[in-house]
Amino acid sequence: MTAAAQLSTMLTGLLGDPAPVRLKAWDGSVAGPADAPTVVLRRRRALRRLLWQPGELGLADAYISGDLDVEGDLAGALSQVRTALAGRRPVRPAARDWPGLLTGAVRLGALGPRPEPPTGRARVRGALHSRARDRAVVSHHYDLSNEFYALLLGPAMAYSCAYWAEPAAGLQAAQQAKFDLVCRKLGLARDSRLLDVGCGWGALAIHAARRFGAQVTAVTLSRRQHAFATAAVERAGVAGRVTVRHQDYRELADGPYDAISCIEMGEHVGDHQYPAFARRLHGLLRPRGRLLVQQMSRGPAAPGGGAFIETYIAPDMSMRPVGATVELLESAGLELRQVEALREHYARTIDAWHANLREHRGQFAALVGEPTVRLWQLYLAGSALAFAERRMGVDQILAVRPGPDGGTDEPPTPAGWYLAADGGAAVSPDAGPAR
Repeated sequence: MTAAAQLSTMLTGLLGDPAPVRLKAWDGSVAGPADAPTVVLRRRRALRRLLWQPGELGLADAYISGDLDVEGDLAGALSQVRTALAGRRPVRPAARDWPGLLTGAVRLGALGPRPEPPTGRARVRGALHSRARDRAVVSHHYDLSNEFYALLLGPAMAYSCAYWAEPAAGLQAAQQAKFDLVCRKLGLARDSRLLDVGCGWGALAIHAARRFGAQVTAVTLSRRQHAFATAAVERAGVAGRVTVRHQDYRELADGPYDAISCIEMGEHVGDHQYPAFARRLHGLLRPRGRLLVQQMSRGPAAPGGGAFIETYIAPDMSMRPVGATVELLESAGLELRQVEALREHYARTIDAWHANLREHRGQFAALVGEPTVRLWQLYLAGSALAFAERRMGVDQILAVRPGPDGGTDEPPTPAGWYLAADGGAAVSPDAGPAR
């Protein structure tokens, strides 16, 4: 029996049904339905990885290392397999499965010592969400390479969900539309004091200063983001209006601010820390000041992470249903004004990043190495599916700190928020208010 036929038999026994993939083994043999996604096991070590670490993480290790591959569209294959496996027994072997699996592995010559994991795993220590550990987690993901992120994200340098106000818009225009939408919801005007918590590479801070004339304090835990954003502020000519700090949000104490933005940073705060985080944001706002939190959420029955994300991408990330986040913000004394779901926008944003990765693959590999490129291929393909299939979402949550009399200064209608990205002239630092 060929290697592929043996593997197909083992997988069918594990699932209790025919395998939903076509298998191509290291000896060139092929088995399985012709119309199914083709999974290529390039080396016996792929099977050895799965025996030592069954499940999601073993598959990820095999893919990242190049021991296992998928022919054609990775996202399409993942979606097809996920659909086929819905409702079946878990792929992880039970005790009764191991004798047959080990016997098959012996026949295939795949037994051996545990393989070394590929590069790219996070190495963090210390108490969960301590300041030192949070810095290490942020550094692992965001300090990868500024050059890498510039290629991936494009000129906007925004690592967050874009806003596709115009269906035919490109990624750059969609990110600019998102910046405009955030600034309008926050009611920014000339000399408004804006605090941008988790500022990334500074794109929103620069936009708020250049287009709306705001005075911005931008905060990040990433060393490389801080260096990049500081230089970008100088190049943009807004150094007098934007201050970039390498600082933990728990160290902020210089309010009150007229507005606070927190764009996809709240996922890193942690469940137990979020109530204190929400209270701190409330305390940093002036009465009647506005807060906009753009934050990923998970479906009520979805895990919102998993072994691959925890190990390679964002250890300690915490997501909850959007209603739970709203409740935490309201418990801190903030009043909810609006929630806007951007789930479909994120699937399209990630697809655009994935297209950049494919287009410039050689440059990415030269910057960070082939295993890291494969890691990101898997991450982006899986993430786009999670949003497209409604296992994950992302929402803009607008809240206000009411004044002592309960007033909020909120407009009677939000219609002005949804002007086209080019619907108003940019505001120079010396210009009048721009809403």
